[in-house]
Amino acid sequence: MPHAVSLLRAARLARSAKPFLARGGFKRERCAGCRLVPSHCMCAVRPSVATRAGVCLLMADIEPLKPTNTGWLVADVVADTFAFGWARTETDPALLALLSDPQWQPYVVFPGQYAAPERVVSRVPPPDPASGEAGKRPLFILFDGTWGEARKMFSRSPCLDAFPVLSLQPEQITQYKLRNSGRGDHFCTSEVAALCLNLAGEHVAGHTLEAYLAVFTHHYLSAKNQQPIAWDGAAHQRLREVCVPPSA
Repeated sequence: MPHAVSLLRAARLARSAKPFLARGGFKRERCAGCRLVPSHCMCAVRPSVATRAGVCLLMADIEPLKPTNTGWLVADVVADTFAFGWARTETDPALLALLSDPQWQPYVVFPGQYAAPERVVSRVPPPDPASGEAGKRPLFILFDGTWGEARKMFSRSPCLDAFPVLSLQPEQITQYKLRNSGRGDHFCTSEVAALCLNLAGEHVAGHTLEAYLAVFTHHYLSAKNQQPIAWDGAAHQRLREVCVPPSA
């Protein structure tokens, strides 16, 4: 079944006047399930982890079309992933409905220095088993695009102004190799999602997403360089250790 990012990609393609050609990517047939060439398809190792947390992706216009987009990986792993195209002049009613759903506590994930201090938080309260109530589920709102696009989306989305801003303070630098922003503290979308999941105590999902990104990177670069997949290599071994993919 197509997930939220896949559906958003299909809708964006339907509006395109001409085919989208990824800059620097390979121009061959791609698998609809993982966006890789069939010889390097990774659908067989797609993991799925039950989570209490959800992820809401606000995606820049052509971001769903990019084969290097890692929001797709988030939607593969986290069942409750929602994806919306962002526009300055209008807000998708489905996004507004999601934000007002009482089961969720939205957190806008962005560096704290860009928000009013009273909105900034650095932790996600865990559910309190002693109270007998699970409380609201965390919904992490991520801006999926370039750094410039993310800053624009953050500053021009008044529908998010009422929610806390979760400011992450990772101790590591980005491991993303498919795009280069020139900054080690600029993380790709799936890395940010993994940090959020770990912060919320969803460690299996967080570690799975980290390992899944490494597998995707290996497959993508191997296809681009016309090299075989190392199915017994470190990336695949790590994914097997953290999560066993569900049977078909």
